[in-house]
Amino acid sequence: MNYLSRIFIEPEEIVNFLKSEMNLKEVYQNILFKRVIRQVAQERGITVTTEEIEAEANRQRREQHLEKAADTLAWLADQLISPYDWEEGICDRLLSQKLAEALFAEEVEKFFLQNRLAFEQVILYQIVVESEMLAQELYYQIEEGEISFYDAAHRYDIDTHRRHKCGYEGTVYRFALQPNIATVIFSVPPKQLIGPIKTEQGYHLFIVEDLLPAVLTSERHQEIIDNMFKNWLVSEINYMLHLALPSQF
Repeated sequence: MNYLSRIFIEPEEIVNFLKSEMNLKEVYQNILFKRVIRQVAQERGITVTTEEIEAEANRQRREQHLEKAADTLAWLADQLISPYDWEEGICDRLLSQKLAEALFAEEVEKFFLQNRLAFEQVILYQIVVESEMLAQELYYQIEEGEISFYDAAHRYDIDTHRRHKCGYEGTVYRFALQPNIATVIFSVPPKQLIGPIKTEQGYHLFIVEDLLPAVLTSERHQEIIDNMFKNWLVSEINYMLHLALPSQF
């Protein structure tokens, strides 16, 4: 039994808490998103079947290792929601996915081809230091083999987290980099030392471990649909707000 459920909280307290945590706008926006999704799905005749809800519920049970019905009920009680609330949430998420597919699935390939360069990636290492003189000195030491790039990152990078990872930034999209940096990084062969390049953060040295060409994988396909759908929802909400404003003429 979840003892939290025994303590009544006024709806006004919840709203005031969301305001104080600066989260009310996000919740408000998500409620409007839900309203738009349901309305447009209804207009297009898009529905979610009981079988689809059950399949997703079973997937979540497996994910949470809930073998018995009693385990599921205990888990839901711990989340302060009823089985009905749970199924409603599943239905809304499935409806959102179906609507997104219906609206944008046929546009993904065209969008990808038009923006192919933006989806190129690199496996990137970098060092950022505050001093131009130090950046130049490290560049020459690395070039001469007096110190490895990774040792230099571990010793001198201004970011503690990156120091511990010896400069490793991970797999980075072209669009996630500043345009001037992206231009250089994607025009240089892997393993070649790049820099120093100055930004507001400091002076950067880079090494690209590998260049990853843009490929329309299933994950990227879904990522593009999700972004298109989110942008569409925002524009729909903005249109609703525009209609709700009183005319100034």
